[in-house]
Amino acid sequence: MIDTAPVRAAEAGAPTARMSRSAWGRIAICIVIALPAVVFRVTGFAPNPVVDLLVFGGAVVAASFLLAWAAEAAQKDISGALAIAILALIAVLPEYAVDLYYAFRSGYDPSYEQFAAANMTGSNRLLLGFGWPLVVVISLLVARRYVRAGTLPRSATRVLQLEQSSRLDIGFLALLAVVAFLIPLMGSIPLWFGFVLLAAFVAYLWRASQAPDDGDDEEMVGMAGNIASMPQRARRWTIVALFVVAAAVILSSAEPFAEALVASGSALGVDSYFLVQWLAPLATEAPEFIVAALFALRGMGGAAIGTLIASKVNQWSLLVGSLPIAHVLGGGTSGGLPLDGRQVEEFVLTASQTVLGVAIIIALRFHRWSAIALVALFAVQFVVTDTSGRWVLSGVHVVAALVVLWVNRASILPTLRAPFRRAVATGA
Repeated sequence: MIDTAPVRAAEAGAPTARMSRSAWGRIAICIVIALPAVVFRVTGFAPNPVVDLLVFGGAVVAASFLLAWAAEAAQKDISGALAIAILALIAVLPEYAVDLYYAFRSGYDPSYEQFAAANMTGSNRLLLGFGWPLVVVISLLVARRYVRAGTLPRSATRVLQLEQSSRLDIGFLALLAVVAFLIPLMGSIPLWFGFVLLAAFVAYLWRASQAPDDGDDEEMVGMAGNIASMPQRARRWTIVALFVVAAAVILSSAEPFAEALVASGSALGVDSYFLVQWLAPLATEAPEFIVAALFALRGMGGAAIGTLIASKVNQWSLLVGSLPIAHVLGGGTSGGLPLDGRQVEEFVLTASQTVLGVAIIIALRFHRWSAIALVALFAVQFVVTDTSGRWVLSGVHVVAALVVLWVNRASILPTLRAPFRRAVATGA
């Protein structure tokens, strides 16, 4: 793959010695948006579920942006595959806070058991069915500019080439996708299974820390560039402050936001399950999508999709593994988080979609037609909402995955071996 870093660096311009007023202004706007939620939480003021939803939802989104900016700027001090893994982890912390609250609440209120799984499956499918194609389409459109400049081949407008370091993430995701089918077979997420998934997450971070960097450091622009351009001491204090403020807002807003989602369903005459499954993930993952889209707009499509792949690994390991633990801590039985028939179907559909996603990227290439297919299948699930429809759609995912895996069969063994073998640095 031809290096486009010089072009991006020229476009980004020389970094400044301190953050611009506009950058501080954006941070201030996020804090102002989050302040009403803090006031509501401290005073206990709760006018009605819809207002609560807007206030606390806005605070979660604003804090998510602060997290995303700080995490991206932190790559100045942490490089390589580990930085991508950490960025992906931090970017989905808002989602984790909401989901773990539902799991904890389900420990003493069985009516909330459905919401823990609903939030996880919705965010997981949203990430792959919408986030991945979004990044690919933007990357391919941006590639046209580099094709005209003669720095990329014409094929770059049809296929997004993934970075070599992504094979490690894809390998872990492939293994987790297969293991995920055990959950619907067991009809629950047992406590012991949760610890197995947490161990897989630890192993993933350890392997990511050992992976070599694929190339030169990328020039940061936008908010991350502003923060990264600060002197080292000021930069680190700013990043820590953003993390602390964002975390405080998210932790204080997660519970009322989660409760407002459920209550708003009844107030608006909308299925609460639908709001929890789709509106909550849309709010909590919006900043992550924006960060990935900004990467793609800078010509860093490989890093952009790499961040979203790492997020999928985090969801299937850390998030799913934490759900039964939160359930038990909330007063649930040691057997773990139970799943009803609807949740079993949702997990099968989510796991089958993940298998298809792995099949598409296993050869480290993301074709334009693959992105279109993922979006189409993602959209179909909103039309097909009954039990038989979900099973049929799951079958379509699996059949399509088998076909694509056969086409990319030469990449299967190298990918499955990647989590267990030390990676060797390669040129771009």
